[in-house]
Amino acid sequence: MPEPHEPAEGAIAGTGAGGAMDLAASEATTLTPGQQGGAGGPGAGGPARSLWSDAWRDLRRNPVFIISGLIILFLLFISLWPSVIASGDPLDCDLANAQKSSSPGHPFGFDGQGCDVYTRTVYGARASVTVGVCATVGVALLGSVLGGLAGFFGGVWDAILSRITDIFFAIPVVLGGLVLLSVVTSNTVWPVIGFMVLLGWPQISRIARGSVITAKQNDYVQAARALGASNSRMLLRHIAPNAVAPVIVVATIALGTYIALEATLSYLGVGLKPPTVSWGIDISAASQYIRNAPHMLLWPAGALAITVLAFIMLGDAVRDALDPKLR
Repeated sequence: MPEPHEPAEGAIAGTGAGGAMDLAASEATTLTPGQQGGAGGPGAGGPARSLWSDAWRDLRRNPVFIISGLIILFLLFISLWPSVIASGDPLDCDLANAQKSSSPGHPFGFDGQGCDVYTRTVYGARASVTVGVCATVGVALLGSVLGGLAGFFGGVWDAILSRITDIFFAIPVVLGGLVLLSVVTSNTVWPVIGFMVLLGWPQISRIARGSVITAKQNDYVQAARALGASNSRMLLRHIAPNAVAPVIVVATIALGTYIALEATLSYLGVGLKPPTVSWGIDISAASQYIRNAPHMLLWPAGALAITVLAFIMLGDAVRDALDPKLR
């Protein structure tokens, strides 16, 4: 444990896991320049700040986080209430309008079936964001629990989990989706989410395992063990707050990847299926009209690209804020 007035750089140490710290998140503090002068220095006695409060302060000053956060909030808003900005019905189509370009009341034009591209682009956010968020939550929970337990207990359990993750890493994601989802007839988002969780948890599991292995070797964990703390208390009170940062970073970045994967699988015809409205479905339908009606492909593809980029930018900002090596 560091001395009471050791500089903040010594109080928090980076690890190979990309975010594990030497102190529990609730115990780590950062000294202001006035506090570094000792008890009698200016600013002495000020409130201590935790790692998470420091990270939030850095995020609020990061324009990348602000921009990506606003984009994501807008996407969440239209996913929950798409009718606020798109009053039409995405399934209301008229073949007489097929492939027509923009017109008053229809700024994005019409697709090959005469459906309003603007309305379908807005409503398509719901399926894509739902798949991305639910898959990320499932992957993060399953991977963190399995990887954390393997890293904490080690031994046979760790060896078995490592070999299982090796097997899953050997499965190509797109090829696995083509094989597993081709036999699914459901039109809901849950088969796609289940597939992503099934093949996505090994990455989070390895990161959580490495973070837990690093964290459990720290002095404060050894002290808790010597004082008779139970395994559950050490995991939940001392190790989990210390090991969760890299998992959050990777999960945030992976969210955008899962949205792109859903669009890819839908484009190939094994992901979401009509009448579900999805950007991947619309991109697949518009690909054959790209010469005559490029607007059919431009808008859903642009919405998909902006969404994926926003989540990747958010993940980069969170990584910069939580990684002690960048402080």
